[in-house]
Amino acid sequence: MSAGDLLPFFEERFSEVSDYLDLLEQLDAVTASSGTPRLAVSNYRITTSQQRILYSSVYLQLYNLVEATVARCVSAVTDAATSAGHWLPHQLNEELQREWVRAVAQTHVDMTPEKRLKFALELSNHITNQLPIAGFVVDTGGGGNWDDEAIFKVGKRLGCRITNSPEVSKAVKSKTSGSEHGPLKLVKLRRNDLAHGSLSFVECAQNLVVRELRENANQVGAYLREVIECFTQYINSHAFLRPAHQPSNGAA
Repeated sequence: MSAGDLLPFFEERFSEVSDYLDLLEQLDAVTASSGTPRLAVSNYRITTSQQRILYSSVYLQLYNLVEATVARCVSAVTDAATSAGHWLPHQLNEELQREWVRAVAQTHVDMTPEKRLKFALELSNHITNQLPIAGFVVDTGGGGNWDDEAIFKVGKRLGCRITNSPEVSKAVKSKTSGSEHGPLKLVKLRRNDLAHGSLSFVECAQNLVVRELRENANQVGAYLREVIECFTQYINSHAFLRPAHQPSNGAA
């Protein structure tokens, strides 16, 4: 995954959410004008409970989009650090170098002393022999926790500062209708409630209207686009390297 692939990937996935919301808006419009929607061929009535289940599913789709976007942004960073095939560990910026050591030495994993020694020797040999950075994975933690605060923190871990325009920053922090949370945090909480069974799909959509879902989706989408822009600029400017080793500064 390259920096140039991030936004097209996001827009493709976001269009799926938008298409689904188009369907919900049509169901909502039919309900408002003609009562309970029906399937033309079978004359089957779509119940209120079924509509609510469909509404609640938007939270799952949006959270999937958030998680997939973050995963690909992080992957694009590690791919950039390895794609040239010649960047050395000491050339990485301090934050990404720490993540590389963590991945190679498996410092965050419980293991036997013998296995710990094995990974330590691999790290030592890599540095001693001045080998280029090979593929590695940044452990961003378990799923279900992505909101704007968590995304800011993972960017900081890599040395990529997530900044937002005043409009997007205000929107992502503003309380949504009927909630004490901003749109991104609400998506996270609703997704977790549904995934863990603490809230049914019907309960989740109680008093919910499609217009609010569309607003939430647009706010989440605007925020993620700016996150992608931050990561893209970070990668394209070679900010994952220490200043002295960035090609823009004359380094090889």
